[in-house]
Amino acid sequence: MLNDTVSTLLRKNDLSITVSRKKILQLFTNAAGALAHADIEKQAPDFDRVTIYRTLQTFVDKGIIHTIPTADSSIRYALCKDACTQGHHHDNHVHFMCDECGLTTCLEQVSIPNVSLPNGFLVKQTDVVVSGICNKCIE
Repeated sequence: MLNDTVSTLLRKNDLSITVSRKKILQLFTNAAGALAHADIEKQAPDFDRVTIYRTLQTFVDKGIIHTIPTADSSIRYALCKDACTQGHHHDNHVHFMCDECGLTTCLEQVSIPNVSLPNGFLVKQTDVVVSGICNKCIE
């Protein structure tokens, strides 16, 4: 069933169905939170760094996953919702990073506040990352 969902998502985005794309997309559908490039390397050791990087970039470009900046200037990736399309991300929500376990999650119910810029400026993207302790680590 999951394999069918992954293949359908790839076809919907006009992507050829390759072993690497299927495997990497399955990792995202099974993940509890966002994934870093290193997480994918560990879970998909059959693929080299360049293949993983290109696959992630293709998924970002197609609106399948979105990027989440981190405090250490690295990037994590998370699945987009249905509203995202090629070149148009609509993931306007807050991301939460746990200081204890490192889990990065999308808080879709928490919207990013509207930022009013002065004349002559145009907002392309607003990222809000909140850090703290997640509900699993508090328990």
